[in-house]
Amino acid sequence: MAKKKRGVLRIWLPNQHGAWAMLAVPFVAGVFLADGPGAGPRWAHLPLFAAWLTGYVAAFHGQQWLRLRRLSRNPRAPRRHVRPALGSAALCAACGVPLLFGYPWLLLAAACAAPFVALNTWYAWRNRERALLNGLVAVVPACGMLLVTLRMGGGDLADGLRPALACLLFFVGTVPYVKTMIRERGSRAYYRASVTYHALAVPAAYALNPWLAVPFAAYLVRAALLPGRGVKVPVVGAVEVVGAVLLLVALLLLF
Repeated sequence: MAKKKRGVLRIWLPNQHGAWAMLAVPFVAGVFLADGPGAGPRWAHLPLFAAWLTGYVAAFHGQQWLRLRRLSRNPRAPRRHVRPALGSAALCAACGVPLLFGYPWLLLAAACAAPFVALNTWYAWRNRERALLNGLVAVVPACGMLLVTLRMGGGDLADGLRPALACLLFFVGTVPYVKTMIRERGSRAYYRASVTYHALAVPAAYALNPWLAVPFAAYLVRAALLPGRGVKVPVVGAVEVVGAVLLLVALLLLF
């Protein structure tokens, strides 16, 4: 029974492990950064989080279905993605649609995210999911979720701009950095681009908040020192989780 459950989870849960931190950190930061009279976490954040995660799962499987449908001569090949896509979409709707009665502006937030999701879908259909631009595009709506959860909690959108930019600054950097550790390891061009970006991110973080430069300096060190050292993939993932948690702590303390 336990093996069967693990098998179901393996089928349903996307194998893009780094995406979970990107989905969770801006969301959680926005929940707890809402400031002002009566502002703060709401019960509505829970179904929104469920809708957010299941929506990601639905989009992932839908995109895989499109990709495999186009590439495979066997029309039955992508069928394994149909049930997770439809099931996750149904869960997303069940959790998200009722929220529209209390927060109709969520439709506008969804409309803002739609072009980015559409572009990710196009890249999947073209079997170019690993393209650098595709990874960068995926970061934008994830970081924008900070503004959504902050607004739902009664916070002022203006107060969320700097933390949302900090999230964007971090997660954009993870895209080229992770490539230097896995798919583009050994590429001097990717390494130089990653280190250059992280070097520029330190003063950018300082401009958002002087203390924010401290974790971004740590991100620069890991981008400069870890590539080429034969670090195993699980360790790469663990380091990124630590980096994301460090960012979350910094956001909650500094903003």
